[in-house]
Amino acid sequence: MSATRSVKKSVPVDRATSQLVPFVWEGTDKRGVKMKGEQPAKNANLLRAELRRQGITPTVVKPKPKPLFGQAGKVITPKDIAFFSRQMATMMKSGVPIVASLEIIGGGQKNPRMKAMVDQIRTDIEGGSSMSEAISKHPVQFDELFRNLVRAGEGAGVLETVLDTIASYKENIEALKGKIKKALFYPATVIVVAILVSAILLIFVVPQFESTFQSFGADLPAFTKLIVSASRFMVAWWWLILLVIVGTVFGVLFAYKRSPSMQHTFDKVILKVPVVGQIMHNSAVARFARTTAVTFKAGVPLVEALESVAGATGNSVYEKAVYRIRDDVAVGYPVNMAMKQTNLFPHMVIQMAAIGEEAGALDTMLFKVAEYYEQEVNNAVDALSSLLEPMIMIFIGGVVGAMVIGMYLPIFKLAATI
Repeated sequence: MSATRSVKKSVPVDRATSQLVPFVWEGTDKRGVKMKGEQPAKNANLLRAELRRQGITPTVVKPKPKPLFGQAGKVITPKDIAFFSRQMATMMKSGVPIVASLEIIGGGQKNPRMKAMVDQIRTDIEGGSSMSEAISKHPVQFDELFRNLVRAGEGAGVLETVLDTIASYKENIEALKGKIKKALFYPATVIVVAILVSAILLIFVVPQFESTFQSFGADLPAFTKLIVSASRFMVAWWWLILLVIVGTVFGVLFAYKRSPSMQHTFDKVILKVPVVGQIMHNSAVARFARTTAVTFKAGVPLVEALESVAGATGNSVYEKAVYRIRDDVAVGYPVNMAMKQTNLFPHMVIQMAAIGEEAGALDTMLFKVAEYYEQEVNNAVDALSSLLEPMIMIFIGGVVGAMVIGMYLPIFKLAATI
C-alpha cells in the first residue's frame, strides 16, 4: 500500500514567460509513492514535462480552482501588496538593503500568510534569486504586471523607484475599484431592500388583513385579490422561493468565477446599462491608460507592456481589445491606430495617444488620460449616489404604499356602501 505525500516542487521559471498560472497536480514517483502539490507554471504541458524530468509521473494536472467567496481566513489583499510595495520603496530609498527591508517588513506582519510570503521572498533572495524571480513564485499575489515592472526596475538599477511607482499605481487602482463597487452597490441595495420589504408585508402583514376581509363577506377588489393571492403563495412556498434565490445567486457566482464566456457576457451587458455602463467604460479606459503609462515609463517594451495591461482593465471586453491592440502593435501599427480599430476608446483618448507617440511622450499623455477619466468616474459615482438616495426612498415608498392601498381598498369600498 502506497502512502501519499504532499510536496511543493520548484519548477524553474522562464523569464520569457508572460503569464504564470497556479496548478495543482497529482502523480507517482519511481517507487510508486503517490505525490501531490501546487506549482505555478506557464501551462499544464510544461508542468507535466518538468515533473517527468524530476522522476514523477503526473496523473492529474489542472489549474488551481478559484475559491467561490475567497479563501477562508485572513487572505493577502491587493491593499496588502500596495502597502508592501510602499514599505519596500521607502526603506530602500533610505539606504536599507533589500534583504534587511524584507526582514523588517516580515517581522512587522500581523497577517500570517503575508508574513510567510515575505519571509519566503527574503529566503529566496538570500539564496541568490533576484526579486523578480522570488516574487514569480507567488503569481496570485504578484501579477504579471508587477513582475514585469520589478524586472524592468532591476535591469535599469532603479528598483526602489519602480516599487514606489507600483505602490502609487496600486493605490490609485484600488481607489478606482472602490468607486466602481460603490456605483454598483446602490442599485443592488434598492433591489434587495424592495424584496425584503415586500416579503415581510406579504408573509406577516397581509394575512392579518385577509382574516378581516373574510369577516366582511363582500367581494374584494381585483388589486386586493392579487395581493392576497401573492401573500398566500409566499406563505406556502417561502422556503422554495428562498431556495431558488439563493441557488440562483450561487449558480451565477459559480458560473462567473469559472466560465470565461459567462464573464465576457456579463461584462458586455454591464457596459450597456445606462449610467453604470458609462462609469464602467470610463473606469476601463482609466485603468488601461494608467497601467500602460506606468509600464512604458518603467522601460518595459510596449508589446510586453500591453500583454500586462490586458488583465488590468477590469473588464473582459476591454481585455480582448487590448490583446488585439498588442497584436497590431507587434506587426508595426501605431498604438493610436490599433486603439481606433477596437471601436471602444473615445476619440479624445486616441488623439492624445497619437500626440504622445508623435512627441515621444506616450507615457505622459496616457497619465493625463488616466487622471481625466479617473476624475470622470469620481464625479459620476458621486452624482449617481446623490441621485439614487432619494430614488431608493421613492421606490420603497411606492412598493409599500401600493400594498397598503391594496389592503385598504375593501375598507374604503365598505365605507362607501354605508
